[in-house]
Amino acid sequence: MIRQGTEFMITGQWWVAIFPGVALIFLVFGLNLFGDGLQDILDPRRRTSK
Repeated sequence: MIRQGTEFMITGQWWVAIFPGVALIFLVFGLNLFGDGLQDILDPRRRTSK
């Protein structure tokens, strides 16, 4: 969808490429945070004793 949307950016329809790109960025960022949270919970070597 992003590649097809680049054709529309010339005609002024920028949202065809921008919205799927932003959604993809949020998806990758969210999965990264989810993975970091799982690693913090499941990896006993990374836990710090206070």
